[in-house]
Amino acid sequence: MPRNYFKNMSKGAYILLINLPTDCLIKSKASSWQLSRGFYAYVGSAMNNLEKRVERHLRKDKKKHWHIDYLLEKADIFLVLMIPSSHRIEEMLSHHLEKFFKPIKNFGSTDIDTTGNLFFIPSPEQLLNIIQSFIRNFVLSE
Repeated sequence: MPRNYFKNMSKGAYILLINLPTDCLIKSKASSWQLSRGFYAYVGSAMNNLEKRVERHLRKDKKKHWHIDYLLEKADIFLVLMIPSSHRIEEMLSHHLEKFFKPIKNFGSTDIDTTGNLFFIPSPEQLLNIIQSFIRNFVLSE
């Protein structure tokens, strides 16, 4: 592991593994998505304070700002993966997940060039294996 890997853990990307218990319509201010029950992975980034961003997602009482806030009203966070990086890796991570999982079009990706930042995940184990290879190949080589 590179010596500077833990140097700045306050920046990076994160993945929320989310369990949606029932089929439902998610509506934000400007968009809507019909989602089937199951597991989803949401990719986000925080280049100022990674821990505080994740803590915000874990809170139930918050002002809705991002697409994910509307989903989390109806779903539960099952697992959080934080990937410290001094580089902006959110877009790269979403593109990597698109190779393996179905993205939800235009969900959470208004500021980057991806199909979406939310992915339907057949099983948590599959996601963990894919993320492990991403970290090994892209993050630890920084």
